[in-house]
Amino acid sequence: MNKSVFYHAGCSVCISAEHDILELVGNENVEIVNIGEVRDRIPEAEKAGVQSVPALLTPKGNVLHLNFGASMADVKG
Repeated sequence: MNKSVFYHAGCSVCISAEHDILELVGNENVEIVNIGEVRDRIPEAEKAGVQSVPALLTPKGNVLHLNFGASMADVKG
């Protein structure tokens, strides 16, 4: 993995964090995944260790859980 992956669910907390992440690391260095809309990416996020969103998966495989927006259980509904 060359880019970080920023997982979020589209809530206001997530959107705010998305803007900050893009400003910090740049569009070219992060893939934005709204798992509220692209639900088939939820298993991928869970396998990577994402427990809540917003979360940033680093290129080395570390998951950085950011300002709590929603648990994965809430996202899955």
